[in-house]
Amino acid sequence: MAEEEIKQVNAKDAEVKEKAVETTTTEAPKATRKSKKAKRIVNAGAVHIQATFNNTIITVSDKSGGVLSASSAGANGFRGSKKGTAFAAGVAAEKALEIAKKNHALNSVDVYVKGIGLGRDAAVRAISAAGIKIDSITDITPIAHGGVRPKGERKP
Repeated sequence: MAEEEIKQVNAKDAEVKEKAVETTTTEAPKATRKSKKAKRIVNAGAVHIQATFNNTIITVSDKSGGVLSASSAGANGFRGSKKGTAFAAGVAAEKALEIAKKNHALNSVDVYVKGIGLGRDAAVRAISAAGIKIDSITDITPIAHGGVRPKGERKP
């Protein structure tokens, strides 16, 4: 009885070794090449500038809001208090618009400015200096109005 079990175990080991040899000798299937994604051509888009005291973020999108490129002062190597400067905002705007112009053939934009940082004007100037036509400039900075009346009883 014990001899039969040993023979069965040895037979199973032999099968496993054969399968291992088969799997190692077979060649891996060749990877199929993924075709390059076609670049979208966008003639008119929107540039959103968020200018805070600490940083300036530039986002270039198409008219429906799909982002084409983005850049910020921090992403361009500025650190600390230098991120909030007008020069850093100009560099960030140049970088974002260079990518959008090169990859998507962008040539006219609507500019939406949000915030009260130093980079507001510098970013708009950088857009016009990049050779992109500015159709409109809109300030969308939120304005606080005190909010709604708080819940609860009025205090005497």
